[in-house]
Amino acid sequence: MALTLSRKNPRGSVGLDLDGAFVAAVQTSSGRISRAESLDLPSGLITDGEVTDVEGLSSSLKSFFKETGLPTRVRLGVSNQQIVVRHLDLPFIEKEEELSAAVRFQAAEAIAMPLDEAVLDYQVVGERESLEGSKRLRVVVVAARKAMIERFVDSVRGAGLKPEGIDLNAFALVRALAKPDEAEPVVPGALATGQSACVYCHLGGVTNLAVAVGNECLFTRPLSTDWREEGELVAPALAEEIRLSIDFYMAQPDARPVGEIHLSGPGSTLEGLAEDLNALLHLPVAVAEPLGGLETGGAFDEEDPHRHTVAAGLALGASS
Repeated sequence: MALTLSRKNPRGSVGLDLDGAFVAAVQTSSGRISRAESLDLPSGLITDGEVTDVEGLSSSLKSFFKETGLPTRVRLGVSNQQIVVRHLDLPFIEKEEELSAAVRFQAAEAIAMPLDEAVLDYQVVGERESLEGSKRLRVVVVAARKAMIERFVDSVRGAGLKPEGIDLNAFALVRALAKPDEAEPVVPGALATGQSACVYCHLGGVTNLAVAVGNECLFTRPLSTDWREEGELVAPALAEEIRLSIDFYMAQPDARPVGEIHLSGPGSTLEGLAEDLNALLHLPVAVAEPLGGLETGGAFDEEDPHRHTVAAGLALGASS
């Protein structure tokens, strides 16, 4: 199965976040959450965002979906070190097959991964005009190790589920949390003039960071800081990795200055963490509304919404 970047999928798909510590599932309908369920996972099934026990994960997922009665069509999210995201600047190419060939040619040089060992997808995210007046395309490319993706797909299919697509957790995170007034730039596919970037840092089974302008994710990487194990050192350790990530992002052409940092995930509610990061990074840091602007009804009467941010973003990608 290939990666799919926010293309239309059949209605009824469930956003499925295989966090590692737990599994979270969200079903959306007409821009609101209709179902939300989660289950703690035994240790050793997923490590550092990669499936390490296919049969064990299949067994847990099979029981989970049988007990909840959720639809079996799912959209998965992934976040680990086996994923590379790059933005390419290409000449305007109208024909899909020619554009696909051009993307693969450029990706072979931009991505330090043999493409015959990877699954790759791309999406045109905008157009611009060069200084010479010619049209150019801005394209986001994602490549992931084929073996890693196959273990996720095998685990899901082994549970009797039907994977409809695989997305990046970072893209789902931005999709769920980007503010409505930031989501639509003046020109479709273009970044609003003067708009600053936002850092989203999700503290779950994997600590995942994304930098976005509006709803366009421009940079992402998993962090090594484990908020469950660092104790009193979690704030300085996390601040250092966020600072380095911002530096990496700012080295990109046309990077926008970072204006704020939003925390999400179960670890975002650690007492005093946002305030400590604010003092260390000298940037506004806030705990994000875990489900952005989505209506929830009674879906979270017995669920922690902080578990479901990524799953909600995945579900939105499945129904958009």
